[in-house]
Amino acid sequence: PNNMCLGMCISRASASVLNLNCSLVLLPMCRSLLTFVRGTHAVSSRETRRLLDKSKTFHVACGVSICIFSVVHVSAHLVNVVNFSVSYSDDFPALNLARYKGEVRPKAFALPGVTGLFLVLILFLMFTSSSYCVRLFNYEIFWYTHNLFIVFYIILMVHMVGGALKYQTNIEAHPPGCLTANQSSTSQRREDEERRCGEEAHFQPHYPQTWLWVSGPLCLYCAERFYRYIRSSDPVTIVTVIRHPCDVVELRMLKKNFKARPGQYVVLNCPGVSSFENHPFTLTTCPTEKKETFGIHLRVVGDWTERFTQMLLPQPRMDLEILPMVQQRRYPKLYIDGPFGSPSEEVFNYDVSVCVAGGIGVTPFACVLHALLDGWTGFRLQRLYFVWVCRELQSFYWFSELLCALHHKLWQENRPDYFNLKLYVSQKDNLQVGEKYRPLTSRLLVGRPRWKLLFDEIGKTNKHKRVGVFCCGPKGISKTLHKLCNSARSSGTTFEFNKESFG
Repeated sequence: PNNMCLGMCISRASASVLNLNCSLVLLPMCRSLLTFVRGTHAVSSRETRRLLDKSKTFHVACGVSICIFSVVHVSAHLVNVVNFSVSYSDDFPALNLARYKGEVRPKAFALPGVTGLFLVLILFLMFTSSSYCVRLFNYEIFWYTHNLFIVFYIILMVHMVGGALKYQTNIEAHPPGCLTANQSSTSQRREDEERRCGEEAHFQPHYPQTWLWVSGPLCLYCAERFYRYIRSSDPVTIVTVIRHPCDVVELRMLKKNFKARPGQYVVLNCPGVSSFENHPFTLTTCPTEKKETFGIHLRVVGDWTERFTQMLLPQPRMDLEILPMVQQRRYPKLYIDGPFGSPSEEVFNYDVSVCVAGGIGVTPFACVLHALLDGWTGFRLQRLYFVWVCRELQSFYWFSELLCALHHKLWQENRPDYFNLKLYVSQKDNLQVGEKYRPLTSRLLVGRPRWKLLFDEIGKTNKHKRVGVFCCGPKGISKTLHKLCNSARSSGTTFEFNKESFG
């Protein structure tokens, strides 16, 4: 019947789309491979590198496609179960999944049905726990449920072994519509001879093809995970821990043969807090020939950062007797994985770049400022606009010394226009800046930035140039900047938007 053919065609087509997306969804998670490709000459164009920055978006799109076509696939199979039960064929017993007409739960559907049920359950847990509210409320739920992908792929390999759907193997000897021996009649014997079947119809299950789709990307992902495990097996040496205002902690570390570029990030793992949780943090200082240490700034928000900070900076115990001796501080064991590429690496590849940071979102650009201060050469950047928006004045003290040092260096080199700094603070209380940071006073503004005027100013100053806009901060700022980049074309200036997003 036509409805049976339609149900089987939909289930087969949706299975192919699912296999394709299940293979592609792994590729954006090969972070080391993407970082390597970004740094090689194989990806020379800026547009191609910007496509690599969309890896997280591509991963999400593949995940959503898997969920949508899973619903289609399951619905088609439910229709097939009913059709095979109602349309029981006495002429082709081997084709029947039901043992008798009217059987609602065919025995042949047992393995595909059970494995399919587990696949849908795992997919539901992974999809719901990936929502922003769940990740914000409890990141551990997202982390543990997402690691169920290992079980998902194992069950996916077994899912097709049941052989629920079959195809005919002897179409030439038994073409569709031919007559069997008991279907001939005396009045049409000559025509019946021409249409008579050469042999009985033979059917066999479709060959499982899921492993053909998934095995390549899965092996590639496993190889990368093994490489990252070997690379991150040695713990880092924690050199310095500094507590900054507004619950921000600076961590300086040292690791042998560690190399990174400005704008990249690392993934931290502290077994003392959680052996399975890994959290990304942007590098605020990179190792150089003169300085081998590298650092990050983290804000104490959430359970993991709170426990990690308590282990780095434990509260002094008042019940202990004070002894006249210096006790060496013992830091927890810490592992890092990376570095990995990010959009902020492209800051140096534009003639003019605009870096917009909101609060702790300044960290991707701090490493860029350190590179300018250390005298990096050989890059394309001719002018840098740096806009930093914070609620409290104390937040600027995280990198106030860096900003003052870079300002002083450029003034000594007679390049004051190279670095355009604007600091915005929303709270009007306690706006007094210390004498040590006097150069920042003239750059400090109260209120929110007027982005349209800022873009018009940049467009008039840099006519007929391509300007890279980099943002790391709240979604409100990101959406506004993205909209302005798509609409602003003043004085022939083209603005390209780049959003910082950890993979």
